[in-house]
Amino acid sequence: MYNEPMLKDNALKDKVILVTGGGTGLGRSMSKYFLQLGAKVVIASRKLPVLEQTAKELEEETGGTVLALECDVRNYLEVEKTLQAIIEKFGKLDVLLNNAAGNFISPTERLSPKAFDVVIGIVLQGTYNFTLAVGKHWIEQKQRGTILNIVTTYAWTGSPYVVPSACAKAGVLALTRSLAVEWAKYGIRSNAIAPGPFPTKGAWDRLFPEPLREMMKVEKKVPLGRVGEHQELANLAAYLVSDFSSYVNGEVMTIDGGEWLKGAGEFSHLDILTPEMWDVAEKMVRGAKGS
Repeated sequence: MYNEPMLKDNALKDKVILVTGGGTGLGRSMSKYFLQLGAKVVIASRKLPVLEQTAKELEEETGGTVLALECDVRNYLEVEKTLQAIIEKFGKLDVLLNNAAGNFISPTERLSPKAFDVVIGIVLQGTYNFTLAVGKHWIEQKQRGTILNIVTTYAWTGSPYVVPSACAKAGVLALTRSLAVEWAKYGIRSNAIAPGPFPTKGAWDRLFPEPLREMMKVEKKVPLGRVGEHQELANLAAYLVSDFSSYVNGEVMTIDGGEWLKGAGEFSHLDILTPEMWDVAEKMVRGAKGS
């Protein structure tokens, strides 16, 4: 079944994996599966209470070891401190999963420069901050490593109404492919996953707010007629950070049920909204930001 674990037991035994944005949503789901496969997991984000609660829950659910570290991915000094704390705790880091993200729907003309800064800062700057810090450490230590980035299908097509995210994810996509070639000589692999619709609390409310969700009918945009199960994404992520994928490098794997092939530009259909409807949507999006 597509919602069941895929890899064999202990497939990630003794690996230390850092998941940015690992306290909630897809980051939490991937972290849980890594733990079930024998890895030690570090989750990092700005909200320490959320991280600590998640770490406690994951350890109870899996019997694994989770380290929760507060870090603003936009701040390189905090990123370096986070890496140092991981080395002090576990002695090494094997995998970097750049999952932290920020996104919301809006007509571009309604955005402030700060809105661009926030999304670009978390998604692109945060990814290259951790990639640079961890990559330098691996190269200095002559250690092999694996980088996995979470992008999106509109990283290569673009998409209206999520322009800051499209710009940032396109940058992450370029970073992934560039370093796959440049750092391969150091034994460092770099890959990415481009997920389609996977419902999560918070992000889902910002991208598909009520009352627009019924109008948008996300499932109908997917040729397979459904949204993704978290375990499906976790299975793919676990494969890409495992030694089973040791010959996969510079690849971006799409997992979206064929959505982007059916209609490039995931949010293009929002052209139907009137300014008044955008006013309603904006209020709903703002209300979801704290979730």
